[in-house]
Amino acid sequence: MKSNNNIKKNAVCNTCTLKLVSIAYWRKPVFRLFREPLKLGMRIFSWLYRINPDEYEVRTPSYRGCIRFYKVALKEKSGLFCWLNNKVNPLFDKVLESIVPEEELIKANDYGKLAISGKVSKKEADEWIKDLKTGF
Repeated sequence: MKSNNNIKKNAVCNTCTLKLVSIAYWRKPVFRLFREPLKLGMRIFSWLYRINPDEYEVRTPSYRGCIRFYKVALKEKSGLFCWLNNKVNPLFDKVLESIVPEEELIKANDYGKLAISGKVSKKEADEWIKDLKTGF
């Protein structure tokens, strides 16, 4: 939790959803029709709850502003968001996993854990997220 002495919170990331979503957009462009309304909902919730992703420690600078930090903060601040996320996220994961090859799922899981712990070099991060938009 952030205190007066600017201690930053830690976010947990078990996978690089951003990468998986980019693969899904490429393989099944119609996936956008499912994800974009969810992303818009997160934007609205983030605005309503005045979410500040800068409250979180970013150990891989390329990920500053990543949607993960917004989601973690919303889970902390909004019971309604948590309830909705518990209903929608399993479906989102199932759809995403049906589009993205198993090998890519494994890579994204491994990468997400390394990136959030700061064990990814700037060069590796830049290559991984090349042509991806990390924020909203």
